[in-house]
Amino acid sequence: MQVQEPERGDGAGQGNLIAQLPPYTDLLWPTLQALIALGGSASNNELDSAVVERQEWSPELQGILHGDGPGTEVEYRLAWARTYLKGMGLIANSRRAVWTVTKRGREAAEPELRPLLTAFTAEKRRKRLSRKSNTSGAQALPLADLNSDAGADPSCGDSVDATAWKPALLDAILRMSPTGFERLTQRLLREAGFSSATITSRGTDGGIDGLGMCQISLLSFAVAFQCKRVSGSVGAGAIRELRGAMAGRGEKGLLITTGTFTSEARAESRRDGAPPVDLIDGDRLCELLKEHSLGVHTATRVVEDVTVRADFFAGLESD
Repeated sequence: MQVQEPERGDGAGQGNLIAQLPPYTDLLWPTLQALIALGGSASNNELDSAVVERQEWSPELQGILHGDGPGTEVEYRLAWARTYLKGMGLIANSRRAVWTVTKRGREAAEPELRPLLTAFTAEKRRKRLSRKSNTSGAQALPLADLNSDAGADPSCGDSVDATAWKPALLDAILRMSPTGFERLTQRLLREAGFSSATITSRGTDGGIDGLGMCQISLLSFAVAFQCKRVSGSVGAGAIRELRGAMAGRGEKGLLITTGTFTSEARAESRRDGAPPVDLIDGDRLCELLKEHSLGVHTATRVVEDVTVRADFFAGLESD
């Protein structure tokens, strides 16, 4: 297991790199076009990778942390782009974080985006002022309004407010001891269907952290896995290192990180003719821990959406 501190470099150099990244408002059109090119639907990772490829961002740009991390600046800005495209009615997303292009999104032309953005932000401002002026405190807000508030931080996910817990979870993982993280990884793999998960001895792992046997119905296969607790991105070199260590020890590789993977790393993981390596980034790791209730408690809230029917009162006034 690798524990790595982010390479921050000097402030001026970091600032120069960040200046090369466009604001999220300039990423609306590339994001929409990338989603259309992917067939009209994509996961977070697929869509992010497609935009990165279109923009031709270097691994250095992809690795810039947003603040202190663990998310990257690229993730942060693309998350805002998705959020605003959704608010503008051009894309939609499911509970499984699959993004789809709407009919309006397919028909939209690039010059239309600025007026749509202006109208959407004005409506959000109006709603926000309306909520502030409501002093009764008795009426519950619709969940949709809560999830579309522009004041939220979308640094690590699809629906901004819905993923506010992920940075806190990743921070807790990054603060764990190496032994504690190994135990967490074992527990997660077992909960996910591994019939066995063994951590290799430190110093003799040969580039892998453990070996497991994944059981799927009547079939099972050996998996060599490696865990990287990092803030920032993991490059293609890590994929090649894991493959080298897999020889004779596993049919498949699994690389788990608290950070992200560069587009080059994702391409390397599925390179033709090379042993397959599955990737789990910080966002997916959080979802898996939530799915298996490992360190995450999920409570369902019921929110009333109250609508006043003016026609009812008007009807009482008629003779």
